[in-house]
Amino acid sequence: MQSSTLVPVKDIVFTDFEGGEAILVDLNTTKYYQLNETGALIWRRLENGGTLEDIVSEMQSVYEVSSEHALASAEKLLLSLESKKLLRRA
Repeated sequence: MQSSTLVPVKDIVFTDFEGGEAILVDLNTTKYYQLNETGALIWRRLENGGTLEDIVSEMQSVYEVSSEHALASAEKLLLSLESKKLLRRA
């Protein structure tokens, strides 16, 4: 997967909460999605133009996990967000 080609859809509102969790709200459907701390980290990185490599590196630094574990977790979330039309291919 090339996350460098995935970007947040413009009609998605991201709100961070204390404790690291976050909410995504799709203004087109009014559905909302809760993100845990890791999901919020990934979304913030995508909003700032981060690549999959950037995400994996930050996850390794913050959570002290292997690159394989970070990559698998990031790819799983990115595929889920894309399937819900919260991310699009650039």
